[in-house]
Amino acid sequence: MTAEVWVLADPRAGTAAQALGIAERLPVPHRVVKLEWGALARLPFPWPTLAGLTPAARAAFTPPWPRLVISAGRRAGPVARWLGARGARSVNCMRAFGRFDLSVIGKHDAPRQAPDVLPILGAAHRVTPAKLAAAREEWAALAALPGPRVAVMLGGPVRGEGLDPALAASLGAQVAGFAGSVLASASRRTGTAATEALAQALSALPHRLHRWGGTEPNPYLGFLAWADVVVVSGDSVSMLSEALMSAAPVFVAPLGGEGPRHRALHESLYAAGQARPLAQAPAPFARDPLDEPGRVAAEILTRGWV
Repeated sequence: MTAEVWVLADPRAGTAAQALGIAERLPVPHRVVKLEWGALARLPFPWPTLAGLTPAARAAFTPPWPRLVISAGRRAGPVARWLGARGARSVNCMRAFGRFDLSVIGKHDAPRQAPDVLPILGAAHRVTPAKLAAAREEWAALAALPGPRVAVMLGGPVRGEGLDPALAASLGAQVAGFAGSVLASASRRTGTAATEALAQALSALPHRLHRWGGTEPNPYLGFLAWADVVVVSGDSVSMLSEALMSAAPVFVAPLGGEGPRHRALHESLYAAGQARPLAQAPAPFARDPLDEPGRVAAEILTRGWV
């Protein structure tokens, strides 16, 4: 017997997380189908096909077929539509060629208004209220840090690796000016030099810094769960979207070099009252946690697809 739901998992973790985050909110089991792209995946296929997959990945596609397939990204779109031609309902995150039963598209991408389009703020992700509650218990020791506890989620250049250390130091100094303590997390794109510059900027006040690639447990969800304020660098759609699951005020720290889509994302969050520019910190503002993956899952259930 097949799972009712198949999740097409792109090799890129951030893309796969969008599809997985929706499937994990449904009350039925799901099967994760890992995708591997061949040379033809770069082509903009306008028809349903598995041609973009490697032969090994294509071998995973055998009946019985699912009732629902959830995918994310342009390359996964033709694969989802191939399953749609075999009776599956298709839900695809992000823009892709062709039509799906439901396209989940960020408002910053200006999606068309149609019954088969569900605009959301930011992107789908795998952070849930339950995971934040569990992280709050797991990382209860963070409660001892003085408030306000400011979480800093730092990315880096959208293309390439290695944030300018001077920019990291400047951001750290700005946050240190209004924080009682800092919970900072660096990412792969931050780079070692910028991470150390941030550590130096925070050295005068209580803080926890998670360095990318370390062997210790990752406190990322614990930081979100215990933060009184969250500061997220403007380069990361994923981290911005995940931060909105917390109840804390969220401030966006532009790193410079963000393209039009990232700037449109920032403006969509500001317009919705879900975030403000870092220049307006630390002025508090009220906002409700934003659970967009849960809203997408609820829409799927309402439509009776599982």
